[in-house]
Amino acid sequence: MQSFSHSWLPFLYLYSFGGIFFFTGMYLIHKTKSLDLRLKRNRWWRKVLFFGYFYFFTIHAILIIAALYW
Repeated sequence: MQSFSHSWLPFLYLYSFGGIFFFTGMYLIHKTKSLDLRLKRNRWWRKVLFFGYFYFFTIHAILIIAALYW
């Protein structure tokens, strides 16, 4: 079985530091009002961005678990 530093540490690094940049960017977009949430198209894109982040986070975690335990 792989050690923590070869399996979960890169995952944590990727999604913690990547998440900091992603959520900082989303916060800046919100504060500067670059995204007009009154428009349906902009609400849809915000949902797509959040879904994409959590989708890849989940798929990556599932594949790590599958590789380690199956």
